[in-house]
Amino acid sequence: MSSLIEFRDVVKKFNGVPVLNGVTFSVEKGEVLCVVGPSGTGKSVTLKHLVRLLTPTSGSVIVDGVDISSCGDDELVKIRDRIGYLFQGGALLAWMTVAENVALPLEECTKLSDLEIAVRVRHALRAVELTAAADKYPAEISGGMQKRAGLARAVVRESDIVLYDEPTSGLDPVTSITINRLIKKLNKELGITSIVVTHDMQGALDIADRILLLKGGRVVECSTPAEFTQSTNPDVREFLAAMKGETI
Repeated sequence: MSSLIEFRDVVKKFNGVPVLNGVTFSVEKGEVLCVVGPSGTGKSVTLKHLVRLLTPTSGSVIVDGVDISSCGDDELVKIRDRIGYLFQGGALLAWMTVAENVALPLEECTKLSDLEIAVRVRHALRAVELTAAADKYPAEISGGMQKRAGLARAVVRESDIVLYDEPTSGLDPVTSITINRLIKKLNKELGITSIVVTHDMQGALDIADRILLLKGGRVVECSTPAEFTQSTNPDVREFLAAMKGETI
């Protein structure tokens, strides 16, 4: 495997206060990297750098050899075209059906015909097991189904990188398992490279190739699930204990 994504000593400050403080890591092509850590430690800020919603105060963010923190607009558009983004709340438009929501990025950003769009939407809904809900509106489906619709929209452009911001937030445990299973399924079947920001530690252990722990804006661990759970790093032990509701 070769590194598709790299963060090189990324610092991000807001009003002079560092939120990311020298973040360095890489993501291999086809990998699922789960990013965990306490609230406010910079997990979602990290994701936003990958689509240049934010730019580093210093350091570089490299996607497939391109430094997106300093590249031109044309190059940035090409990179963004390759990236799907599942927002924390699903971000579906209430006045559109599920199928219309999924079709939206194709209608806005491509020159595909209506027939080609319909085929892509059908394939995306099938991939997330949501075909039966195509003509329903967001208010008519469950929170888990809304997340699946958002996932279909994230992959409908045949993105090879998908970013997930708390994909199981607010979902019950059974639905969370379903979403995590779909993330892993899409990663394998479509060859997607995934970065998953999550508070769902069990889900991270189930689906990740590696787990990255952020604390205080720094990477304190990046290892396989087996290595992560056995780590002697005190920050990892403290985090795992907190996830279990233990005191140490």
